[in-house]
Amino acid sequence: MTNEWCGWREATERALYGPDNGFYTRPGGPGPAGHFRTSVHASPLYAGAVATLLCRVDTALGRPDELALVDVGAGRGELLTGVLAALPAEVSARVRPYAVERAARPQGLDPRIDWRGELPAPGSVSGLLFANEWLDNVPVEVVETDEDGVPRRVLVRADGTERLGEPVDGADADWLRRWWAPPLAAATGGGSPGLRAEIGRPRDEAWARAVRTLRAGLAVAADYAHERGDRPLFGTLTGFRDGREVPPVPDGSCDITAHVALDACAGPSAKRLTQRAALHALGVTGRRPPLTLAATDPSGYVRALSAAGAAAELTDPAGLGGFGWLMEPVGGECAGLLKGWDA
Repeated sequence: MTNEWCGWREATERALYGPDNGFYTRPGGPGPAGHFRTSVHASPLYAGAVATLLCRVDTALGRPDELALVDVGAGRGELLTGVLAALPAEVSARVRPYAVERAARPQGLDPRIDWRGELPAPGSVSGLLFANEWLDNVPVEVVETDEDGVPRRVLVRADGTERLGEPVDGADADWLRRWWAPPLAAATGGGSPGLRAEIGRPRDEAWARAVRTLRAGLAVAADYAHERGDRPLFGTLTGFRDGREVPPVPDGSCDITAHVALDACAGPSAKRLTQRAALHALGVTGRRPPLTLAATDPSGYVRALSAAGAAAELTDPAGLGGFGWLMEPVGGECAGLLKGWDA
């Protein structure tokens, strides 16, 4: 790592994905599960819900001979492994699983999984594309208002030291004006000093590329997110290491992440809802089993109670259940797939 000044987008790209010592790409690293707990790692119920969704997409597409399941930001393949185990045999036999991940293929992974560093070609597959906590790791620029209220790029060195750079202009200034609520969105000045934002334009572009992978089907992004009317005044850039939140230092020693403006990513046919609402629609409710089951089937009651606890964690509105889901159908076959789903 160098200690030269650069924008947060460039610094994060090197820190997370550098070929020699990137946080996600260094050889032998534990992957995301070694540093933070995602829905995938919280419970197999999550993979089961994705399997249910894939089956619904399969039905909408008329049960094609080949059904794609594209996991973008696949980590170490945990979600794909869980979904394949949860699918009915008839569906599993037709599934073509893709893992899109910049880290090397882990040992012992199911040989059916096509591990690749880039998305499949545009319009080349039909099925479900699922991106769990991927967009938050797409690097973005950070801006901060100076003493005159003018948004300027934040420059950073590998040790985490920051300073303000040039004023934001061009496409980034346009994005701020459209998607980041006042006062910071006033890119010509007049706002309060010290306000921060992350410019999500690279994520909008990354999501659009991911959706274009599908010839027909459904694309889903699940991430911690915020809406235009409720953007945080001081941004959300942070780091994670060994299960703890730490300062975001771009030296390859920690994850660097920021909440996602999913409303900016959304295409015209997309639907946004909370993870709680999405999982409820897929049968994960957290409802406790009846006490009468304890008398008739004690072991079954214990299993059901454990599943209810796991479901409650996944759907907790103050935790994982408050994550945003962006669901975007591609093609007429899946256009009605989300009707009746509550936000």
